[in-house]
Amino acid sequence: MEQLTINLVIADRSYKLIIPKEDEVIFRNASRMIGEKMSNYGSNYAYKDKQDLLAMVALQYTVSTLRWEENQRFKNEDLSNTLTEIDQFLTETLHEKP
Repeated sequence: MEQLTINLVIADRSYKLIIPKEDEVIFRNASRMIGEKMSNYGSNYAYKDKQDLLAMVALQYTVSTLRWEENQRFKNEDLSNTLTEIDQFLTETLHEKP
């Protein structure tokens, strides 16, 4: 896997990262999205410094991720239960017929 060195600026700080080359667009988009969210929070809420904005962005994305994970867990459990019910129905139906 080919590696790539990129520089990203987040909250006015530069970060030098070594990432898989195929992930460059994802990292750059993530950095851009963080900047946009910080800008949105900055224009709508009072803050002392960029640390406050960065904390709010981190909180927002973490809550979003946790909600998504919970939704996926529910879907997986629901799907598993449904498949188990179908399997039981088919097994019972096959055993009933001679």
